[in-house]
Amino acid sequence: MPDGAMVPPHGPDLPLRVGTRGSPLALWQTRDFLALITRFCPLLREFEAFREHIITTTGDRIQDRRLADIGGKGLFAKEIHEALLDRRIDFAVHSLKDLETELPPGIVLACTLKREDPRDSLILGPACGAIDPADPWSSLPQGAVVGTSSVRRQSQLLHARPDLTVVLLRGNVQTRLARVRDGAVNASLLAIAGLKRLDLAHEAGCVIDPEIMVPAAGQGIVGVTVREEDEELRELLAAIADWESTIVATAERALLATLDGSCRTPIGAHAVITPERTLRLTGLVARADGSFLLKRTIEGSPKDAARLGRELGRSLKRDSPADVFA
Repeated sequence: MPDGAMVPPHGPDLPLRVGTRGSPLALWQTRDFLALITRFCPLLREFEAFREHIITTTGDRIQDRRLADIGGKGLFAKEIHEALLDRRIDFAVHSLKDLETELPPGIVLACTLKREDPRDSLILGPACGAIDPADPWSSLPQGAVVGTSSVRRQSQLLHARPDLTVVLLRGNVQTRLARVRDGAVNASLLAIAGLKRLDLAHEAGCVIDPEIMVPAAGQGIVGVTVREEDEELRELLAAIADWESTIVATAERALLATLDGSCRTPIGAHAVITPERTLRLTGLVARADGSFLLKRTIEGSPKDAARLGRELGRSLKRDSPADVFA
């Protein structure tokens, strides 16, 4: 081989096959992850080390029903997990909020990437009024129709504004924005992270303070799964993991796992590392109709992220009506 010739890196066989959903946002997240990992290891770019494999999930195929009515948790990941275990792909890129807390045997969450803004945003149609960030719901007319598929968003909205009507609205980001524009609903709620990643942040009438609407566990974080046995890939991915995202995701997912709510259970979780380097975790449990809502916060050391999540989860579960988790 001539002097200076490039040699393939040691490690897993190339090309590596990356599994992803086919929505514009999922593809953006996958390609951003691949750009990150090739910046970390430029040789991977030289050897065309990756191949995208688009996988259609149950959650993508069925758009006219709530997730809870078609199987509950993991419907945006089930077929991707199967592809990993069948060795049709080598790793998979997920929106962490769509990834169940208990993964199938043989699959692990290998890394989490730097978190984008975790907040929700309010998308307003032409019939809505001026926006007040301190009171975003005041822009919604009396009896307005708001489209969302999230019981977490629905419960917090109805708790603040019981006069509103919430209807099912599913589909990718662009579909939901179009439904607001064409007047099918007066307003909707979307994660600002997805809008930013798709250069659509200007569509948000208001970004909602997490104290007003607690985000979903893992919102704004991209997670990558691999087979547990693939130690070389796990080492490579661990090297690009974001420390702060790992800590906050650990706390939020521990809270979610402790509550063990179904897709019908409104649960919110939002963790931050404070300027004093402590971990602050806020958790929320509610009824879907907004008639009950309990929100609490706990603080402690980042190294205790999992314990803090479990502790807050137990506290919320203990003091919530049993029917919330039915």
